[in-house]
Formats: sequence, C-alpha cells, structure tokens
Amino acid sequence: MAFMEKPPAGKVLLDDTVPLTAAIEASQSLQSHTEYIIRVQRGISVENSWQIVRRYSDFDLLNNSLQITGLSLPLPPKKLIGNMDREFIAERQKGLQNYLNVITTNHILSNCELVKKFLDPNNYSANYTEIALQQVSMFFRSEPKWEVVEPLKDIGWRIRKKYFLMKIKNQPKERLVLSWADLGPDKYLSDKDFQCLIKLLPSCLHPYIFRVTFATANESSALLIRMFNEKGTLKDLIYKAKPKDPFLRKYCNPKKIQGLELQQIKTYGRQILEVLKFLHDKGFPYGHLHASNVVLEGDTCRLLDLENSLLGLPSFYRSYFSQFRKINTLESVDVFCFGHLLYEMTYGRPPDSVPVDSFPPAPSMAVVAVLESTLSCEACKNGMPTVSRLLQMPLFSDVLLTTSEKPQFKIPTKLKEALRIAKECIEKRLIEEQKQIHQHRRLTRAQSHHGSEEERKKRKILARKKSKRSAVENSEEHSAKYSNSNNSVSSLMAKLEQSKMIISPGSKTNPTYSARPPVYQEEPVGTKMILSPAFCSLPFDRMACPPVLRKELNSM
Repeated sequence: MAFMEKPPAGKVLLDDTVPLTAAIEASQSLQSHTEYIIRVQRGISVENSWQIVRRYSDFDLLNNSLQITGLSLPLPPKKLIGNMDREFIAERQKGLQNYLNVITTNHILSNCELVKKFLDPNNYSANYTEIALQQVSMFFRSEPKWEVVEPLKDIGWRIRKKYFLMKIKNQPKERLVLSWADLGPDKYLSDKDFQCLIKLLPSCLHPYIFRVTFATANESSALLIRMFNEKGTLKDLIYKAKPKDPFLRKYCNPKKIQGLELQQIKTYGRQILEVLKFLHDKGFPYGHLHASNVVLEGDTCRLLDLENSLLGLPSFYRSYFSQFRKINTLESVDVFCFGHLLYEMTYGRPPDSVPVDSFPPAPSMAVVAVLESTLSCEACKNGMPTVSRLLQMPLFSDVLLTTSEKPQFKIPTKLKEALRIAKECIEKRLIEEQKQIHQHRRLTRAQSHHGSEEERKKRKILARKKSKRSAVENSEEHSAKYSNSNNSVSSLMAKLEQSKMIISPGSKTNPTYSARPPVYQEEPVGTKMILSPAFCSLPFDRMACPPVLRKELNSM
C-alpha cells in the first residue's frame, strides 16, 4: 500500500490503554494435555468480553518472552509425571490465575504487545513492524535522500508506533530517528486538517521542544524524523538505561533506584512547566507528558511527540487519570502527568499507586508540596492546580532560565479552531469514560457490601424480626375475629330474647314456619326465653326467621 493511500473502510481504532482482565473459568483434560478456558474482558463492560483457550505450554512461552523484563513472575513450575491428576490441575489453575493477575495489573506489562497478543489475538495479530516498514519503504521512493540504518526494535511502549535509525545519504555520519504511528481512537481532526497540522510541526521552535526535522502524513498514519539523541530520554537518565535497548528491558526492573539531585529536579521541572504553559496558551492539546517523552541535551529538557494528540493516541497514564472525574481537561491531564514525572525524578521510580497516601522523604519539603498538589487523595478528588500556579510554588519560582531562543509556532486561525473542536471531543470521550467507571465502581461497591458477612447477618436478623412481627399481627387479627364472632352470638341471643321467641322444651315436633309472619305470644314480664337442647339440631330456614333476626344473621 502506497504511503498516501486511504486506509480500509470501517477500521476499528482500539484504545490500547484500556486494561484487560482475565479469569480462568474452567479446565478440560484431553488425551495428553489440559486446556484452560479463560474469559478476557476489556474495560468495565461485561459485554466486551470473549473466551480464549490456552495450554500450560502457551503460558510457558509467554513467560519466556517476558524474561527480558528481569522480573520474577509467578508461573507455576512444570511437572512431567502426574500432571493429569485432578488435584494437581486444580492447584495449577490457581497458580495460573495468580500469574494472569500479576501481568494484567503491572502497568508496563499490561500494555506490552506480548501480553495483548496472548489475551486478545483477534485484535493484535498484525505485525506492526512489517506494516511500518512497508509504509517507510513507500515514503523513501519519493524521498531518496533518506536511508534506513536499522530498526530500533521495541524502544517505545506503544504497540502501533515503530522507530528506525536513519541517515542522510550525503551526511552518512549523522544519525536521525524516524517514528511511524497509526491513528488512535481520539483522532477527531479531518484528514485535511490533520495532514496540515502534522506538516506544520517542523516550524515549531521552542527552547524546550525537541525540533522535528521532517513530517508527513496520510489518512491513516504519520511519519516524523528527528535527530537521534545519544543521551536518550529523561527516563534513560533516571534508570541508567541505554537508549537503544527495548522498553521492557530498560524500565521494568531497574537495577538501581536513585532519584535526581534537587537542582536537577528544580531546573528540569521548571523547563517542562514552561513548555506546557506555552502549548496551553497556544491552544495546542498535548496530554502525553512522561519521562520517555522528554529528551536531555546538556542541562536542557526538550519535549517530544507533539504529534500524538493530532494522531488521537491515548496517554501513557490514561488508565490512572480516567479514575478521577475532576481530571477532565487536557490541561489538568498535563498537570497530573507532571506529578508522575516529578515523583519519578525525585524517587527514581513511579508511584506504586495513585492517589499517594504518604510520600517518602524527599530532598526538600518544597518537592513534597508540589507532589501533594498533584498526586494526593485531596488533589485527585478536588482537581489539579494550573501550570501557572505550579510555576509560582517555591520549588520552581526561584529557578533562573538562561535561554535566549525565542519561541515560534504560528498556527493559522482555521487550524486553531479545528484544534479547539478536536480538544473538546477528546475531553468529551474522557468524561464519558470517567462517568462509566464511576457508576461501575459504585455498583461494585454496593454489591460487595450487600454480599459481605456482616450485611448477611443484618439481613438474617431483620428477617427474623419481620417474621416475629408478622406472627404477632396474625395472632392479633385472629383474636379480633374471635372476639367479633362472640359479639355476634351475644347480639343474636339478645335479639332472640327481645323477640320473646319461646320454644318449649317438651316439644317433640320440629317447628316449621309458614310463608306468613308467625304470631308471637306476649309473655308476662320477667319470663325468660328457654332454648331447647334440640334447637341447635333443628333444620334452619333463615328466610323463615323474623325480619329483625334475618337482618342480623345476614350481617354475620
């Protein structure tokens, strides 16, 4: 495919920073081996999940590939005899689940291509190095003065961004770096505006921005060339790493953890804040600050990869700041990422988790004050300070900058408007993602609380109280009905007594009533009504009763 050809229609642009989680659902034993059925999920949506089947040998192959990191990963050991026993398989499954948990929660490992291909082969089956080589080869057909020296394999963390060491044919000793990157999910610029802005980058001059020598783009990717810096990045300085080594080898398990000196922290921090303020004032979205995107030239820091936001690539720290709803603009993202960078410069390693509850001893309390304003629980909950506010803090306010280079970056008004709209779209997607994560976290917390042992005991106690209350209410209702029944009988007896209905105890025949109203005899005062024992066994004709009694009986 020629470099300027259009990409295939309907291409899905994945956010590679969305975490993958994996849970072994079952195992199945075949004739000579056991397969593990794994449920993999992207992000928080259960609907965005799929099943993969892996053998122990697949885990072993992945683990061998990850040995480059120098990490001691908890893969269960091999077993040649008895590896089909049910108890052994159950125990190994637990060990493999623990292994999956470790590699999916490690920030660097979870984003590397090896792990992504293992868990999501459908979306990560492409060979991006080969694709990049094809694109670069097509480019060189129209630009013959450039020549590839060698691929710089896996020096960066991005799966869809590749690097090549270059040279100019008539200047063979000079080394340059070519970077090729695919589009990301936050690419909202039109193809025309995108290509214009990419080609505008070489005109950006700033003492703290690493200059772009050449830049071009098509509808699906961008290609940029910069000078190769022998000292490498700020992260290489902190980790004492070689710039050309693979990312996993350089940064996963550093041999020596040591922060920078206080004066270096102050100077580098001030320079980085100055360039961030410059970009914010220009309305140019960045959002990609981390130690590997800062190049060192002597005592000067220079920012890299301004093209990332134009390409729509997700930030290295996106999985962190997407957890906090107050970090919802690219300016606040830059400040949050600056906090990470400052922590790494101070302590020689990234924070274990964010927010940070307490900070280790630092070279100065002024450093801790800045860290607390960007990485503490309060800061993440209430929002980030502005870059201008950070520049006024004691750690940076007294730093003298000696550069005489005047910044230049002219962006046409039409492209400024396109950048503004694209920035709003990037922030809108971030806010929506943060909202979904917040709702999911609340639901998970409620479900966890509902299923806790203490909550189950409370529900049992409430159920018992409700049962007792219901039993008492039923008993009271039964007593009321019984009382009403007795009252009705008493009323009936009273009515019978009032009607002076006398039934002789010596009567041997059952009384019957004609259709006409019966005639009652008046008895002398004081005569009592005597009910025959046979009264209750007589056939009872309700309609033959006196009206006053019939009315009373009908109401019972």
